[in-house]
Amino acid sequence: MDLGPVTDPHQEEEKKLPAAVRAKIERNRQRALMLRQARLASRPYPTGEGISAVKAPPKIVDSGGGFFIEEEETETKTVENVVHQPGPVLEFDYLFCEECGKDFMDSYLSNHFDLAVCDSCRDTDEKHKLITRSEAKKEYLLKDCDIDKREPVLKYVLKKNPHNSHWGDMKLYLKLQIVKRSLEVWGTEEAIEEAKEARQENRDKMKQKKFDKKVKELRRAVRSSLWRKEASGHQHEYGPEEHIEEDMYKKTCTTCGYELNYEMM
Repeated sequence: MDLGPVTDPHQEEEKKLPAAVRAKIERNRQRALMLRQARLASRPYPTGEGISAVKAPPKIVDSGGGFFIEEEETETKTVENVVHQPGPVLEFDYLFCEECGKDFMDSYLSNHFDLAVCDSCRDTDEKHKLITRSEAKKEYLLKDCDIDKREPVLKYVLKKNPHNSHWGDMKLYLKLQIVKRSLEVWGTEEAIEEAKEARQENRDKMKQKKFDKKVKELRRAVRSSLWRKEASGHQHEYGPEEHIEEDMYKKTCTTCGYELNYEMM
């Protein structure tokens, strides 16, 4: 009964991976094979041809009388020479640079960020610049879940903090991938700019509210201190008498505005 071709589950899993990841796995596999063949070729096997006889060491036998005797082996053991056939010619799965189109095996961006760009085309000042996590969140309006949870999870490299070596290592992300992720979240560059402006307006409003509150508290404190100083030696100077109702009258101080209410009999 023909059961059909047998599929390897590991090969099926590799087919689901991105092309750059599959190429990197294949390169590592080829390197391992070459290293294994080099180790086998360097082992000290006999180089002569044919079969050589090697006499085995004497065998120790318990005589049963309280001592051991050596028994000579009458048979000889033969060891065949190991001859290695030359390994097959391996064809490496090269990557093609997205910038110049040339093939290459390894590069900084391909090893750390799975980006098929050779070292010659790497733009460290702008396109392939590395930025911190806080800068990615502030400038491109990304949240932690956008960086760590959304598939594919963005790769990063660790670097010592230049401000203090005792602080935790900084996570540096590839600017090109951060910009791409920001567009996935917000849709367009216009939407990102509008969101930035809205956030800046909210920040300005909050700053203005805090400033107005401090000014108001300062004015209240100044007024209360001035009133206490004036009240300690102030003499009221009342203006003309004013009739309120029936026998009730009042006078108002022309200096501080204090009202004196009284009744005339």
